[in-house]
Amino acid sequence: MSTMNTIGKSAPFRLSLIACAVLVAGCSVTPTYKTPDVAQPAQFKETPSDADKAGANWSPAAPADALERGPWWTLFGDATLNQMAESLEVNNQNVAAAVAAYAQARALVSEQRAALFPTVDLDASATRNGVGSGSGGSSSGSSGSSAPGSTGGSRTANQYRVGIGASWEPDVWGKLRAGVSGAQAGLQASAAELAAARLSAQGELATNYFSLRQTDAQKALLDATVEGYQRVLEITRNRFNAGIAAKSDVLQAETQLANARIDQVTVVRQRAQLEHAIAVLLGKPAGDFTLAPAPWQVTVPDVPTGVPSTLLQRRPDIAAAERRVAQANENIGIARSAYFPSFNLSGSYAYAASQTGGLFNASNNLWSLGLSAAQNLIDFGATRARVSGAEAARDQAIAQYRQTVLAAFADVEDQLAATRTLAQQQDLRRAASEAADQVEQQLINRYRAGQVSYTDVVTAQTTALAARRALVQAQADRQTTAIALIQSLGGGWRAEGGQ
Repeated sequence: MSTMNTIGKSAPFRLSLIACAVLVAGCSVTPTYKTPDVAQPAQFKETPSDADKAGANWSPAAPADALERGPWWTLFGDATLNQMAESLEVNNQNVAAAVAAYAQARALVSEQRAALFPTVDLDASATRNGVGSGSGGSSSGSSGSSAPGSTGGSRTANQYRVGIGASWEPDVWGKLRAGVSGAQAGLQASAAELAAARLSAQGELATNYFSLRQTDAQKALLDATVEGYQRVLEITRNRFNAGIAAKSDVLQAETQLANARIDQVTVVRQRAQLEHAIAVLLGKPAGDFTLAPAPWQVTVPDVPTGVPSTLLQRRPDIAAAERRVAQANENIGIARSAYFPSFNLSGSYAYAASQTGGLFNASNNLWSLGLSAAQNLIDFGATRARVSGAEAARDQAIAQYRQTVLAAFADVEDQLAATRTLAQQQDLRRAASEAADQVEQQLINRYRAGQVSYTDVVTAQTTALAARRALVQAQADRQTTAIALIQSLGGGWRAEGGQ
C-alpha cells in the first residue's frame, strides 16, 4: 500500500520533468526571415540639375515607415484645405474602414498570443438518474437512495461534481510562436495600410480641392471673356448698322459669345462634380455640402528633391508589402510543424459525491495529470502540399514587394520629371498668354479702323482665350504634381534634416 502511495505522489513530479524536457528540446521550424533584396538606385535620375550641382547627398534606401509625416498639406497655405484635412481622418469612410481593419488585426494578435498559455476551465454538474424495476439492473452497487414516494423497484441516484481543469499545448516546434509573429506582422501591415489610406485620402482631397479652385479661376476668366465678347459684338453690330461691316461679322461675333457661354456652363458642371467628390471624402452627403468660391492660392511648395532616398522607403505601401512577406514566412513554419508530433499537457482536480453535504470532503476528491502526443503518420502528401503552398505564397509576396518598390521609384521619377518640365511650361504659357492678349487687342483696334477683317479678330480671340486657359491649367498641374510628389515620397518631411 505504501508503495502505491509513493507512486501516486511521484506521478505529478515525473510528468513535470517530462514537460520540462519537451520544452527544453523545443525548436522552431520557421525559416529565418530576411527582408528581400531589391535593386535600389544610387540617386533619382530625374533630380533637377541645380540639386545635382549643390551636391545632393544620396544614400541607399532603408525602412523608416514609423517616422512622423506631419500635416504636409499646410505647405500650400490654404486655410480651407487645412480645416478640411483635419476632419478627414474622423469622417472619411475609407479611413474608418482601415481603422477597423487595424483593430481587427490587433485583436488577432491578442488571440494568437493567448494560445501560448494554458486554458483553465471550471465545471460543475448535478445529475439525477432513475432506474426502473424492469430494467434488469442490479441495485447492489448503487450509491443513491430511493426518492420519497417511490414505489415498486424504481430507484433514483444523485451525482454532484465540481472540478477545475487545465490544458496546455507546449510550443515545441514554434507553431504557436509563428502564429503570433505572423499576426504581429499582419498588424504592422495593417498599420501601414491605414497610413496609406490616410495619405491617399489626404492627397485626393488636396487634388480635388485645388482642381475646384482652378474651375473657379476658369469661371472668372470666362466671365471676363464673355464681357469682352459682348463689347466686341456691340462694336460689330454698330459697324453693321452703319453699313461698314457685313452681316457675317455679326454672326461670327454671336458664335464666339455663345461658345464662351457654353464653356461657362461646362466649368460650372465640373465644379459641381468636384464639390460632390470632396463631400464624399469628408463623409458628408453631397446635397448638404457647399464650398463657396474663393480666391485661388496658386502656391506650389518647393518639394526638396534632394531628400535622401531613405525617404522613399517611408511609403506605407512598401512597408505593408514587406510586412506581408514576413507574415507569409511565418506561415511556412506553421505548415512545417505538421511534420512533427503535437503534445498536450492536461490536469484536473474535482470533487464528486452523491450528496451535497459531503461534496468537498477529502475522501471525495479526484485528480488527474496527463501528457498526450499525436502524430499524423500518413496523409498522402497533404502536409507537403501545404508547406509547398506556403512557400509559394511567400515567393509571391516577395515578388509583390519588389514590384511595389520598383513602382515606387518609378513614381518618384515621374513626379520629379513632371515637376521640372511643368515649371518650364508655366513660364512659356505665361509668355504665350501675354503675347496673345496683345495680338487680340491690336486686331480689335485695327478692326475698328477697318484695316482687318473680322475673321482675323475671331482667330486672335480664340488664340488668346486658349492661351489664358492653358496658363491656368499649367498652374493647377504644378500644384497637383507637387501633391503627387509628396505622396510618392511617403508624405511629409522636415527640411531641417530630421526626416
